[in-house]
Amino acid sequence: MERTWVTIEGNEAVANVAHALSEVIAIYPITPSTPMGELADAWSAAGRTNLWGTVPLVVEMQSEGGAAGAIHGALQTGAWQPRSRLPRACY
Repeated sequence: MERTWVTIEGNEAVANVAHALSEVIAIYPITPSTPMGELADAWSAAGRTNLWGTVPLVVEMQSEGGAAGAIHGALQTGAWQPRSRLPRACY
């Protein structure tokens, strides 16, 4: 099987992994921001699935505290989320 190699920006690479490993993605607007939240939102809106074959739910919160609280609540209900802290625009 032949592999295809592409060059992408670091933020897109991190967003790609986060989207593939998450069931819930809580984003919040900041300035300046990275495109990670917007990429995750666009991929879910387009129906792109994660490693488990489901489309991650993307919710936009108003603050970092709201995003952290949303992920905490999702984890309490059994959703899977990577434990690493993603850079400021996507949890």
